[in-house]
Amino acid sequence: MSTMNISLPDSLKSFVDEQVSERGYGTSSEYVRELIRKDQDRQRLRGLLLASAASAPAAPADANYFEGLRDRVRQRTKTDSRG
Repeated sequence: MSTMNISLPDSLKSFVDEQVSERGYGTSSEYVRELIRKDQDRQRLRGLLLASAASAPAAPADANYFEGLRDRVRQRTKTDSRG
């Protein structure tokens, strides 16, 4: 694992220390790693949303669409409960 040192103003350092103690992190590094992972997830989700928004709609999400989803769930539930 690589090491990275960062400088924080006292107010941010205090905030990080509070988060570590209040939220059960073992170290400030664990807290920062969690923030970075969440930011990575947010960026991936944003990319997926932008790609989806740029694509043509496949079908309208109307009552028939949702009923079809319910039917698929019902069928899967029946199949799973038999196994």
